[in-house]
Amino acid sequence: MTLLTLTNLHPFDIGLIIVLLGMVAGFALHTRRYTKSVADFLSANRCAGRYLLTIAGGMAGIGAISIVAMWEQFYQAGFTAQFWGTLLAPLGLIMALSGWIIYRYRETRAMTLAQFLEMRYSRRFRVFSGALCWLSGILNYGIFPAVTGRFIIYFLGLPIHMWTVPGIGLELNLTLGVVMAGLLGSAIFITLNGGQIAVMVTDFIQGQLSNIVFLVLLGVMLYLFPWSVIVETLMQAPPGESKLNPFDTGSLPDFNPWFYFIIMFLSIYNYMVWQGSQGYNSSAINPHEAKMANILAQFRSGVTYLLIPLAAISAYVLMNAPIHEAATLATEAKLAEIGDAQIAKQMTTAVALAEVLPIGVMGLLAAVMLMASISTDTTYLHSWGSIFVQDVYSPIRQLRGKEHRLSPERHLKMLKGSIVGVAIFAWVFSMIFPLKEYILMYFQATGAIFTGGAGAVLIGGLYWKRGTVTGAWLAMIVGSVLAVGGIFMINFIWPNLTPYLQATYTNIAWIQDLPEKFWLNGVQMAFLASLSATLAYILGSLLSPDPQLNMDRLLHRGEFQAKTPEGADHIAPPVRGWRALAFTAEFTKGDKLIYWFKIGWVLFFFFTFIIICLWQLFYKWPDSWWANWWLFKLVFTGVIGVITTVWFLIGGFKDLGAMFKRLKTIQRDAEDDGTVEADEHFGSRD
Repeated sequence: MTLLTLTNLHPFDIGLIIVLLGMVAGFALHTRRYTKSVADFLSANRCAGRYLLTIAGGMAGIGAISIVAMWEQFYQAGFTAQFWGTLLAPLGLIMALSGWIIYRYRETRAMTLAQFLEMRYSRRFRVFSGALCWLSGILNYGIFPAVTGRFIIYFLGLPIHMWTVPGIGLELNLTLGVVMAGLLGSAIFITLNGGQIAVMVTDFIQGQLSNIVFLVLLGVMLYLFPWSVIVETLMQAPPGESKLNPFDTGSLPDFNPWFYFIIMFLSIYNYMVWQGSQGYNSSAINPHEAKMANILAQFRSGVTYLLIPLAAISAYVLMNAPIHEAATLATEAKLAEIGDAQIAKQMTTAVALAEVLPIGVMGLLAAVMLMASISTDTTYLHSWGSIFVQDVYSPIRQLRGKEHRLSPERHLKMLKGSIVGVAIFAWVFSMIFPLKEYILMYFQATGAIFTGGAGAVLIGGLYWKRGTVTGAWLAMIVGSVLAVGGIFMINFIWPNLTPYLQATYTNIAWIQDLPEKFWLNGVQMAFLASLSATLAYILGSLLSPDPQLNMDRLLHRGEFQAKTPEGADHIAPPVRGWRALAFTAEFTKGDKLIYWFKIGWVLFFFFTFIIICLWQLFYKWPDSWWANWWLFKLVFTGVIGVITTVWFLIGGFKDLGAMFKRLKTIQRDAEDDGTVEADEHFGSRD
């Protein structure tokens, strides 16, 4: 039986996939020669420029599972999800232009967040928070292979073979297991070849290819689903669940305006806390390049965040309009065969697209999703594998004495072994875990195991010299306990306890009225955990002795400023307060142009958001007006997307060449491995 008979792919589609993925594998092999030290493996020896960082980091953050998660969101909420997301734009602008978190973090020269936590607080706290970060990360990552694998299965039409485990009655999807093994095996091959260098280079290549493919897919989607048909179908949504009017979404159960207000808070609180792509946080040449990469990030994502909503909305149109009736019936039949309602929701857009996309375009989308999967897998395997060694295993050894420090050779072997271990865990977890909520909600809940307390700990550690070890311990414990409790309540306790109570106490009205889902979703639980942890950090710090911290020493400023062979870190002291939003000494003429372009872009859409909101107080826009607004935004963003794709293509390859040149000549430091020496402790010495 051949691949052609197992899938609905045409030979031309398979050829496209092989060529594109072959390019990625070739670049992965090329990076092996540059990985000669622990610093190379962990952070590309801090040699990456802005365009390389923004393209590669963006691709790492937009994995196949993220696309499927957003398809879930936009299928339910339509274009309205984009409107309330505009609330985040000014916050993103301020954080990027001011260098919020990233500038000071890069100044510390820490390779991982937990390394910084040891420098700022204590080694025991590093071990605890590193273990918590790792646990949160692998649980969060644990569903990635399953969601991506199911997409591949249902999009390509692979036959599903089930097997029941004797004795326990557990049903396992063997097809899913094979697909996940293939995806994880590819990611392991790339990651072990060159560590962060290989991860970043392959993510960059995949990001560049994906941007071009997304532009092609945008045109195809609008050809298959004319704008007039999209608008007519979306107008038929019931009251309170509008897909066009964001002021008529109060009946949406999850993705309503409150969801976006909470996300706005969490985007500030959790900025750079999540360590899924921690290698990128320490890979920049200097703090200014890290800051510029963040400023450029929004332009990078323009095309991506056009296609994702449009694909989900097109799937919604297919399921609710008689434009492609045969494809609609085929999609309904395949979704009915899935059995699990939550998985069917996840796969709706994938199955629908597979029924309508023409030859060639099927191959392009399959290749992009495979690249998105591999890019995220490589980044996450590298991150969580590194964090276990850097922030759990190695510091525990060092608690026994400096002589237990890992040699560079042993260190690299441990890193690679840990990465393989994370992949094995993810495969097993994906095979058996029953996901009972939206992917985005699960992300927030599992992420909050660490981020619930770490947000307060990181912000306080970088910006408040009064923050103490006691406050950090309390914040981390409170945040993680509430987050773990939320995961168990939403996914295990409530789904099993409620049916039992209702079957046992049939005469008690309030028990019979209990909802099928728990009252709070994953995002709301994360919000509660974050607020509680912040309060714990503040009270714990104020009630414990002042640590008398020298912030200049922690951030390598003034007389403590770090020097490198290239002088990369030798820059003017940063300005403070609101002046950080203005130009600083590091800005070139090109940087200033990018700066004004960024401000103009964000403020244009934010002020139109404010004007539209005020307009609604006096006159409610009809759906036809909203349709015109979304069409304008689609066209305008698409044009800018074409320009930035070419711009970043040129800048990215220049950065790639420059990084390889630096790696050829840079002086390696065998002791630059993430270990915190005694004179680098600024907090307790426990």
